Amino acid sequence: MQEELLEVVNEKGETVRTLPRSQIHGDPSLIHKVVHVLVFNSKGDLLLQKRSMNKDVAAGKWDTSVGGHVNSGETLEEAVRRETAEELGITAYSPGFLYSYIHSNEYETELVYTFTCSYNGEIIFQQEEIDEVRPWSLDEIKLNTGKGILSDNFEHEIETYMKFKDAMGQ
Repeated sequence: MQEELLEVVNEKGETVRTLPRSQIHGDPSLIHKVVHVLVFNSKGDLLLQKRSMNKDVAAGKWDTSVGGHVNSGETLEEAVRRETAEELGITAYSPGFLYSYIHSNEYETELVYTFTCSYNGEIIFQQEEIDEVRPWSLDEIKLNTGKGILSDNFEHEIETYMKFKDAMGQ
């Protein structure tokens, strides 16, 4: 299998160069684009995925509904649709853009573009990368924040989402 090629970008999302994933991961000075999709059901619960123990980042932790790299030459919309179909088997939905932010840790730096959608249908998750999926209430997420159950990426995501929601008066 050919290694993913990702665009190294600046803080504005402008492409600086293209490198293989293996050169970007492990070097937090290299920013790369990712998409997240927050999938809510009609009750307002947020679908989370439990990452496989085989993942190189946040293995075994609960994470954003959908998250993945934006491949070189791919639009954000294409990445959202590809990742949502691959990870959860969802193809019939209308994603809406929410916001973007930079997430950085000792391993990597990501320019995250977050989208949201409402979905109540069947979930067929990617078993090689995901161990489990289930809806969580926002209260349940708050109770589990900081306990090592949720990925650091998702804890940053949900904090950003709650601030965004408050700013929008929702």
